[in-house]
This record gives sequence, structure tokens and C-alpha cells, in this order.
Amino acid sequence: NRLLLLFILLLTFSGSLQASQAVVRLATTTSTYNSGLLGHLLPQFEQQHGIRVQVLSVGTGQALKLGQDGDVDLVMTHAPAAEEAFVEAGHGIEPRSLMYNDYVLVGPKSDPLNLEQAEGILDALEKIHQRNHVFVSRGDDSGTHKKELELWSQAGLQPTFRNYRAVGQGMGRVLTMSSEMQGYTLTDRGTWLPMRARLDLALLYEGGIDLANPYQVILVNPQRHPAINQQGARLLRDWLISEEGQALINSFTVDGDPLFFADAN
Repeated sequence: NRLLLLFILLLTFSGSLQASQAVVRLATTTSTYNSGLLGHLLPQFEQQHGIRVQVLSVGTGQALKLGQDGDVDLVMTHAPAAEEAFVEAGHGIEPRSLMYNDYVLVGPKSDPLNLEQAEGILDALEKIHQRNHVFVSRGDDSGTHKKELELWSQAGLQPTFRNYRAVGQGMGRVLTMSSEMQGYTLTDRGTWLPMRARLDLALLYEGGIDLANPYQVILVNPQRHPAINQQGARLLRDWLISEEGQALINSFTVDGDPLFFADAN
């Protein structure tokens, strides 16, 4: 009887281990989820490999914290300085470039501050600051929020003016709120393009190296967290940066406009 009980326990443990290895936990940004990119990519991977990908869509800061705590197997984020610190601290290994797009400044179609004529993104922010116009910030430690704060700093400004609204929301909600308030906001192009038809906003400023938005995929360090699905995470990472994964990223468009540009090579 004791041998039978031991055999049953071993079978149960083996089954639960196999089940856990059949799921890969990916922490990623709201932009890759809300844009529809993951819905375009992941079913192909899951069908090919028989592995289910569990997506946790949060801001970059939260995604990296999930990786640091071993609550996910890999991260896909877009905040280079934070990612470098994550790897240097030993929380992540083997960072790989995945893709890029850019940030754009959107606001009221009437463009009351004439930001379409701005000399650069810093000039546009200075005009918003001087005129105390509504600016909706994600305020959520996401990659977009980090970039926005970096730009304010580069402009030599503190975003503490009366109509600066840090709302602690994802990009989709911030765009909706900006439309309702007729305010300006910084958004990644990948979230803007699928939503623009539903918003009373216009793209007012784009372009320049200051607004580049690179994405990386980083494996969580298995030496820190031996229980993670290291094999599944590596399989997903390798597929994303493979010719097939990169071609699928490039093929993802909205009304003919690409949302992301593959960049693994």
C-alpha cells in the first residue's frame, strides 16, 4: 500500500511538473498587448510547440519586477536603462533586441498650441508647460512614462504644472482620457494606430532619435529562480527572434501601416 501511495504521489508530481512546463509566463507591456501584436504572434507559437503562453500585460516597471521576483519566465519590455539595470543586477540574462517603433505626441485636432510647427519634441513640451495645457501622463512607471519623464528632464522642466495629470493607467485608457479632456499625451505608435479612429485626437509631432522606442526580450535568470520554465522561455525567445517570428512582426499592420519593425538582427 505504501509503495502504491508513493507511486501515485510520483505520478501526480510528474504530471504537475509536465503541466507547469507546458505554460510559459510572459510579462510584457500594455503596448504589445493592446495593439493586438501578441494576438497576432502567440497563437502561431502555441500551435507549433504545444505550449500555452500566459501573458501578464503591465507597465515595464511592473514587468521587470515580476521578472525580478521570479513570477514570470521572460519579459518583453521597452525601457533600455531599466532593462540594463535589470540584467546588471542579475535578474535577467541574454537580452536580445526584438523590434522597435517610436513615440508620437498626440493632442486635440485643433492643435491650440500649434505643436505641429514645433522645432522638436522638447520645444513641444515647453509650449505645453508654458501654456499650462492639459497633458495626460500614464504615471505608471511604464516604458512610455519613463520616456516621458526623460524628455521633461531633457527640456529642463518639471511636470508639476496645474494641468499635468498623472493618472496611473495603461496607454489605451490614457488615450481615451486625453480625447475626452482634449489634452496632449505621449504614446507609442503601436497603441495609437489601432485606436486613432475612435479618438478625437490627431498625431501632432513625430520623428527624431529622441522618440525611438526599442523593445527587448530578456530571460529571467534561472540561477535566481530554479523553478521557472527556463526551457519554454528560451523556446519562445528563440522563436520571436527567428526569421519566422520577425517576419510575423513585420506583417502586423493596421490599415496598411506597420506598428512594429523587427530588429533582432
